[in-house]
Amino acid sequence: MLVALCARIAIPIPGTPVPLTVQNFGVLLVGLLLGSRRGFAALVLYLAEGAVGMPVFSPGGLGGITQLFHGATSGFLLAYPLVAWVAGYVMEHGKKSFARAALSGLLGEAVLFIGGLSWLAVLTHSVAQAFRLGLFWFLVAEIIKILMAAGIAAR
Repeated sequence: MLVALCARIAIPIPGTPVPLTVQNFGVLLVGLLLGSRRGFAALVLYLAEGAVGMPVFSPGGLGGITQLFHGATSGFLLAYPLVAWVAGYVMEHGKKSFARAALSGLLGEAVLFIGGLSWLAVLTHSVAQAFRLGLFWFLVAEIIKILMAAGIAAR
């Protein structure tokens, strides 16, 4: 539910099919707070909800199975369970601190952008175009999301 609520906060960015959402913050928080296995399972269920047509993805998307497997954000969405697993795994294996949570979030975001940019590169037939559409606009916002999730998880 947290990720679905965060997905409702979306800002379309002119020139890119990928909106700026708070969804990634929710995914990181789920992984950091629930841990690797439960975070992974929660995000698989989230994707299943979206696949059957529940309105859990960001507004303005294609919706349902189409958005999950054929949209510009498919690579990001499909990476969510792995993002939660990585963030949760790193957080579980050490002293819970802000630094560990921030590192966990950073590694989770790396997985997210590998998945998302790979899919955009397939769609656009260009790695440079994928980076332009799916990375450069989002870097500052993602750093803020990582730090906010780390701050909450470290408490």
